[in-house]
Order: sequence, then C-alpha cells, then structure tokens
Amino acid sequence: MAVQAEPNRGARVIFIPPPLYYVAGLVAGAALDRLAGLSIGGRPVTVVAGAALAGVGLLLTGGGVFGVIGHRTTIVPHHRVASLVTTGAYRLSRNPMYTGLAVIYLGVALVIGSWWPVVLWPAVLLAVHRLVIRPEERYLEQRFGPAYAEYRARVRRWL
Repeated sequence: MAVQAEPNRGARVIFIPPPLYYVAGLVAGAALDRLAGLSIGGRPVTVVAGAALAGVGLLLTGGGVFGVIGHRTTIVPHHRVASLVTTGAYRLSRNPMYTGLAVIYLGVALVIGSWWPVVLWPAVLLAVHRLVIRPEERYLEQRFGPAYAEYRARVRRWL
C-alpha cells in the first residue's frame, strides 16, 4: 500500500542534515585513530592524493547544490521539492551531493592519514542510503511518478 505524500512536505527523513553523517564518520575514525593508531603512510603523496580527491568531491557536491538552486528547489530532504532536477551533475548521479560528500570523506581520510575513517566509510554510506536516500527516492517516486521512474532507470544512484 503506497503512502500518499503530504503536499507541503518532502521526504520522510530524520531531521539530521546529511553532511553530518559523513562528519560523524570522520570524527569517529579520528577518535579511533587516537585510541589505536592505524596510519595510512605514504606521506606526502597520500596528502596530495587526498586533497585532489576532496577537490573532485567538492566539485561534484557543488554541482549538485548549484543544480538544485538553479531549478529553484531545495537541498533540504524533508522540504517539498519543486522540480525534478535531471541536468548538470544530476546527469552523472541521482545523488551528486551525497556522492561528492562520500568522495570528500575519502579524501579527508587520506589527508589525516588514518585507515579508521576508511574502515567506517561503508557504515556511513549504509546510513546515508537507508536513512536519507531511500526515503528521498520513495518521495520522488510519489511526487514525480513516471518522470522519476524514467530518470531512475537512466541514471545511477551514486556514479
């Protein structure tokens, strides 16, 4: 049985801003590193690679943000979406902001030089997928119907 979307409400997500899931993983990884160091090594190459990776993630996240703003809709998951964005970064990924944040996360892990954030990365992605992306996708399916189904069939969730 499908639940009807409330006309003035967005996805039914927990009121935690999605970037905080990534920040929590990095903070937990850094804390674990202080308790039981698990150094990546390869300095300074890993710092440069991490910074470059974070830069790519920032571009992807920024592309998603600017795409949403350009279509005069919202980046806040629990707010009502005005339009389905399928251009720009949204041609590459249905979730360029979350994908970009995931790439930034890995870049930061390389910069700080700890394997712990990398070990926690799958748990962060699983939390984002279950607590944010799934509810958003259900909402977009209810809100945009066949247009979202066609977009979903054409564009991958992450990359």
